[in-house]
Amino acid sequence: MNTSAVAQATPSAHAFTQEARDAIYHAIFSRRDVRGQFLPTPVPDEVLSRILTAAHHAPSVGFMQPWNFLVVRSPDTKRRVHAAFAKAHAEAAGMFEGDKRATYQKLKLEGIVESPVGICITCDRERTGPVVVGRTHMKTMDLYSSVCAVQNLWLAARAEGLGVGWVSIFHQADLQEALGIPKGITPIAYLCVGYVSHFHAKPELETAGWLPRLPMEDLVYFDQWGQQGDQQPLIAHLQRDQAAAQRGREAIA
Repeated sequence: MNTSAVAQATPSAHAFTQEARDAIYHAIFSRRDVRGQFLPTPVPDEVLSRILTAAHHAPSVGFMQPWNFLVVRSPDTKRRVHAAFAKAHAEAAGMFEGDKRATYQKLKLEGIVESPVGICITCDRERTGPVVVGRTHMKTMDLYSSVCAVQNLWLAARAEGLGVGWVSIFHQADLQEALGIPKGITPIAYLCVGYVSHFHAKPELETAGWLPRLPMEDLVYFDQWGQQGDQQPLIAHLQRDQAAAQRGREAIA
């Protein structure tokens, strides 16, 4: 018997059960950027603790853990954050032309006041000193690490039945002023968090016709940039899994 072939064909002992895998993929494919469906129901501290803990267990380059989590519940603070958004939002509308501008002006792009909780995830770029393992040459790795914390929180929140909306239309200095964030700390994401009336089957920008979801087979290269492999077995698998994900989205609706 070819034992090496058997070993390769045997599922990994570290793989999750099918039920656990399905739950993870369900969270990924049903996660949405929520803007307008927030309910006034408070988020219990035990639930908030779980999603913040999940965020804190994100991967970080050099294990520097550069993040902080600023929890916003005060209506006054939310109003200051919303005023910072409104200023940038009005400016942004003028950056688009024609139909794009009209569509942009119709979009609801935040739930700052309506959501029970806001969470601003930040990055302290000096947390572990000037030389960090893994960031010696690519200095932005701390920022990317903080984004991993955003994604961890978002997926954990979806599993808890919470909606999350990422608001990014701010002047950085205005958001820092609204939240009292020091100049040396970089805001990564202001997240609106709360229970929702429903989750949309598709991302709202896709439904609004802003942009379509790109096909995976156009985004995967082999060995060299731009080198595509139409005959690669992986491409057939990607097409199959995209179709399955689409069916799953339709089932949610």
